[in-house]
Formats: sequence, C-alpha cells, structure tokens
Amino acid sequence: MANADRPAEERASPLEHRQRSETQAELLHETLQLASYSAITHVVVVFALAYMFWNDASRLYLQGLCTAVSLIIVATLWTTWHHRNTFRGEVCERAIQRGFRICKALAFALGIAWATMPAVLLPPSSGNFRMVAAAITAGLISDAYVVGPILSVSLLLAAPIVLGAFIGLAGCEAPFGGYVSLLLGVYAVFVFLSVRRMSLLSYQRIWQRIVVQHQGETIGLLLNDFEAGASDWLWETDARGRLCHVPTRMAATLGLSQRVLQDRTLEDLLRDHAAPDGTDAERAALLRAFATRTAFSDLSVRLQTGTGVRWWTLNGKPTLDRHGQFTGYRGVGTDSTDGREAQARIAYLAGHDILTGLPNRAAFQNAVEAACRLRPAGQPQIGLLCLDLDGFKAVNDGHGHGTGDRLLRAVAERLRAVVGDADRVFRLGGDEFAVLQECPRPELAEGLAERIVADVRRPFRVDAAHLEVGVSVGIAYTPGDAQDPASLLSRADLALYSAKAAGKGRWCCFDAGLEDRIVRQRHLDAAMRLALGTEAMQLHYQPLVDLRSERVIGFEALLRWQKPGEGWISPVEMIPIAEASGFVIEIGRWALHRACADALSWPGLQVAVNISSIHVRCPTFYDDVADALARTGIAPERLEIEITESVLLNRETQVLDNLKRLRRRGVRIVLDDFGTGYSSLSYLTDFPFNKVKVDRSFIQDLRDRPEKLAVVEAITTMAHALSMDVTVEGVETRAQSHILGLKNCGTAQGFLYSAARPAAEIDELVRMLNARAEIGRSSRHYGEAAE
Repeated sequence: MANADRPAEERASPLEHRQRSETQAELLHETLQLASYSAITHVVVVFALAYMFWNDASRLYLQGLCTAVSLIIVATLWTTWHHRNTFRGEVCERAIQRGFRICKALAFALGIAWATMPAVLLPPSSGNFRMVAAAITAGLISDAYVVGPILSVSLLLAAPIVLGAFIGLAGCEAPFGGYVSLLLGVYAVFVFLSVRRMSLLSYQRIWQRIVVQHQGETIGLLLNDFEAGASDWLWETDARGRLCHVPTRMAATLGLSQRVLQDRTLEDLLRDHAAPDGTDAERAALLRAFATRTAFSDLSVRLQTGTGVRWWTLNGKPTLDRHGQFTGYRGVGTDSTDGREAQARIAYLAGHDILTGLPNRAAFQNAVEAACRLRPAGQPQIGLLCLDLDGFKAVNDGHGHGTGDRLLRAVAERLRAVVGDADRVFRLGGDEFAVLQECPRPELAEGLAERIVADVRRPFRVDAAHLEVGVSVGIAYTPGDAQDPASLLSRADLALYSAKAAGKGRWCCFDAGLEDRIVRQRHLDAAMRLALGTEAMQLHYQPLVDLRSERVIGFEALLRWQKPGEGWISPVEMIPIAEASGFVIEIGRWALHRACADALSWPGLQVAVNISSIHVRCPTFYDDVADALARTGIAPERLEIEITESVLLNRETQVLDNLKRLRRRGVRIVLDDFGTGYSSLSYLTDFPFNKVKVDRSFIQDLRDRPEKLAVVEAITTMAHALSMDVTVEGVETRAQSHILGLKNCGTAQGFLYSAARPAAEIDELVRMLNARAEIGRSSRHYGEAAE
C-alpha cells in the first residue's frame, strides 16, 4: 500500500504534502494523547486481574504480565512526553515516521502481552473466573477504538488479543469454546469495520481542519498585506456604530493613533472632520445609510485632517447574526486623495496650456461658445481680441526655442497683468493669444488693445538676452459682428491680418470691408490659377539702359494680368495673394520658362526675372532655374535672378547653397530694392551679388533732396568696391539720368525710357531706343565740336 501511494505523494504539490504531514502529525498526537489516558486503565486492569487470579493461576505468569504491561505503559507515557517536546517546533516528517513506528511497536507489544492472558487463563478457569477473563478480553479488544485514529496501530493492538482469545477458547470444553469463538469472530469483524471507519473519519476531520487553518492563515496574511500595502483598508463597527477594527492606514490618513479612534463611532468621526467645502450630498447619503442600516458603495467624503484635506471613498454593508439581528457594519475604505488630485490635475491640464499656465484652445472654445449664446437684453456685448506676436520667429531662430518658451511665459505674465483676470486670457498655440472682454462700450476693448500693444512693446529680459517683440491685435464683437463662435473668431482674425498688413504693432477692429477684401482675394486666387493655366497671364518687359551709352542692355520681366471685366490687376494686389496660397511658386516657374524663351529672340540682351522669397526658399529652386535654361537653351550669363533682402534674413544654408550654385553656373544674382528693407551690409559679404538695384524711392526729388543723392552715391561707391554693378530704378527725367550718369551708377530703368511692353513689341522698342541713343550721342558730339 505504501508503494502504491508513493506516486500520488510525489505528484502532490508542496502545500498538499505539507498538509498531509501535518495531518499525520495530528493523528499521531491524538493517538498518543488517547493512549496516555488509557494507560492507567491498563495498569489498573492488569493488577486487578493478578489480584483476582492470584490463587487460581500461575503467580509467575501474573507477575510477568504485570511487569510487561507496566513497562509498555511506561514506554508509552515516555513516548507521549517525548512527542510533545519534539513537535513543539516545526513538524518534521522523519519524526512523524519514527513516531508511527514506535506507536505500532508499542501497540503490537501491548497486544502480544495481553494476548497471553486469554490463552493462559481461559482454559483452566471455571465459572465466574472464565467470565471475568472473557469480559477483560472483550474490553481489551474494544480498546482499539481508543487508538482508532491510526488504523494500523489499532489492528496491531487488537489482532494479537483476538488471536489469543481464539487460542484460549480452543482449549475450553465444547460447546462453550465453539460458541464463544463464533461470537468473538463476529465481534472482531464489527470492531475492525468500526475502527476502520472511525480512522477514516478522523483523518478527514483532521485534514479538513488543517486545510481550513491554512486557508485562514493565507487569508490573514493577504488581509495584513492588503492593509499594510494598499490604499484601501477594512473597517468594522459594532451594533452601536463604534469602530471595533481600526486599520493603521485609516488612522494614518487622519493623522491620529489607532487608540484614539478605537470605540469612536464612524458617524461622529465623519462629522468632526467634515471639511467646510466638502461634498454635503454624499456625506448626507452616508449618514442616511447608517441611520437606515442599508448598504452603500462608492460614497466619497472630504475630510479636514491634521495633514490637510483628505478624501475617503467608503463601501459598506450591514452584518446580521444567525437570528437576523443587526450586529454592525463591515466595509472597505479607500484614501482617494491622490486619485482626486490626479483627476483635478488632468482636468486642469485639459483646459490649460502647460507652458504659460493660461487657459488653452479647448477652454477658449468653451468660453467663446458661452459668450455667443443668446444673451439677455441689456447685457453688454463681448469683445474678442486675437493677438499675434510680431518678431517672435526671429527670437526662436536667433536665440533658440528654450529662450522662445521663456519669452512666451513672460508675455503671458504681462497679459495677465494688463487684463487683470487670467481666466480671460488664452493661449491658442505658438505665439497666438486671445482675450475675451465684456464691453459695455467699444472704447473699453480698444483701450485694452492699446494697453496690450504698448505693454508688450516694452523690452523683455530673458536670462542674459534683451529681447524686443511686438503684438498685433484684431478685435471683433458679439453679437454686433458675429453671433456664432466660428464667425466671431474668423472676423477677429480678419481684423488681426489687417493690423499686420498695416504695419504690425497696432490694433484693428473688424469692419465689413475686411470681409469683402477676403472674398475678393479668394476670387482672385481662383481666377489667377485659371489665368495661368490658359496663358491669360503675360510677361511685359521694361528695358534696362546703360547710362553712358543710353543703349538697351537688357529687360526686366514684369507680371501682368488683364482680367476680363476688371482690366489690369496690379501686381501689388496679386503677388501677396499668390504668396499666401503658395501659388507664387507655380507663377515663378512659369515666368522663368517664358522669360528665357522670349529672350532667345533678343541676341546679346539680358533678361531679369523677379523671384518671390517663398520660391527661393523652396528646395527645388535650383532645379527650376536649371530646367528653364535646359528647355530654352539660353546662355546662363543672359539670365538675372532678382531677389530681395528678406530671402537672406535667416541666412538659411540651403538658400545660400542654391544661389551659389546658380552663380557658379553663370546665372547673375541681383539684390533688388536695396536700401528699403533691412539693408544689412553683411548680406553683401555673406553672398557675392552681381548687381544691386537702388529703389525708386531714392530717385524721386533727387535734385531737391541732396541727402538722397548722398545715399545713392554711397551705395554706388560701395557696390563698385565689391565689384558689383548698380541699376537705378524709377528714372523719369533727363535731369535724373544726367545726375546718375555723373555718379557712375551704370544702368537705369524707368518711364524715361519706356514702360513695360509685351514681348511682341520688344524688337521695335529696342530699335527705337537705340536709335534715340545714337541721335543723342550725335547731338552731344555736334555741340562739343561747335564749342
């Protein structure tokens, strides 16, 4: 049997193996405990037997039986004592097996000792003595019940006694011996079956107790770990509401000791620590549940404690005894303070800009929607101020994004100070801000915009940098200008664009004309695309004239568009629209191809093409120019690319590389409108231009404004020193031409020579201007000869 059970034991888990060992230890403990109780009985019985049979049986046998039984009983008592000392510590499997072997040996020895009694005393005895011996034998067999928890021990004790009884009865006269032997066999079988069942029940009883004990210990450990390591705790009250189990974490959240909270009612605790601005509804619901003895779940209360404000979330249900009487509450509590604070932080971040702390675009959208809702009669209108910083990109590019972020925080602080209410100032993203202001009178919003412009204009000190930016402001009102959020924001943006177009650093209110201009711009944008696709756009050419010979040396290509029904559309209106939409790049590619193709019929003459700064910054700009040269076959030296100073403002590496590649190829690079933009002399050293063009604003009133002549002379001298040619724009009179010629300006263009003409008229124009130059030169020679 032991070998058959071994695989099952090997397959058992460590926990089951431990439980089996503890069960065997308990069986051994119970068996030895019961055996120690019956030990006195055995001693009394053996000495009583010796006394009764002293004169009728062998005294030597009786002395030997008493001695043997006494020794076995002493060994049993010593084994019980030793077992108790051995098992005080951890249960050892080896000790259990040794205890089982000793118990079996003692039981077998005691059974052998007592088995001699019926075998020796039954046959010679007569009458009453035989009945005494039979009764003692039956009693000894029933002693198997005492050691019944271990079946093998019971059998080793009872089996020898039964065998001895059969031997003794065999020596008795018939029919007494046979009858009693039969009854003894039936009795022995009954005892065996009963002891076997009792042993099985004892094992199951002890096994289940051990399992329950282990489960209880595990649950206790889990609960202890739960209370020690989790933010939740278990709480319990008695029928009067007093706390009878106060977890450490529960007391710690209140900053109190467990002793202070013990026996206090939970209702009083919640009332005493109620925060003034707590959630009264949920606290009332909790107290109402206590009063009505009903279950509750996820009720949160705000408590004022010595460590600050804490939030508790409580779950609980009433407990009843077996008679259905209320015995108190049991439940789970949670310190939900961190969760509440995290939720509040998330809610704050959802509606606020992380960098500046101002309400963000989502909060702005909600505020605008609330402002545009139907307002009661007599309520003041609300003004929306859209703000955009001027010059912020230059700060980011020149000082880095870290400095730019700190500058945005400084701007936000100034806006808070000017507006006076941080909840009315919003950061929409990048360098865009917005302000919502109640305006009983429009002058209030306009005055606020004026103060914002003036305050932001003041220099900022960011780390060691001294930074200056401006701000442009667009204003629209609800319900006066718009009644829905999208329209209000759109019209404030229109006003902002108008402020920027007017020179930046100012404010502008929305008016209907702004919207009309936007509609026209959209209309022109669509019409331009159609015109370019159908070749309705044209290039007209204005001649470039050498001031000394007055002969034509080239032409500047100028974009012209005659829109059906409107006439000629000014490039001043057309180009900004194309730049805003990016369509100017397509126009630039088309102009390069068309100008190079037209110039093929002008042998020896140059052609200059104005290129937008957006197109020059395009990564494909070099390829666009190279493609135009390749397709038309014009010599690169005959093509001039005119750019403005703004292209080089940020000194982008790719822009400079493309321009240098074109110059190495032979294309001439011209700096247009020199003197009217940023006019940094470093541009002329960063990139070696072939030519600079002096803006027409310096040519007007040239004779009456000597300072303008000085500027032109300075530009010419500087350009010649850098090996650059000079072209003067806007020459309209002979006097201007004569003065500029004396200053060695080189070439000129203007209405004195011709306005821009279509390509079909260029040949005739060249012949006419060159002929006029010959006549003029002949006249000068004639005059000199006459002198």
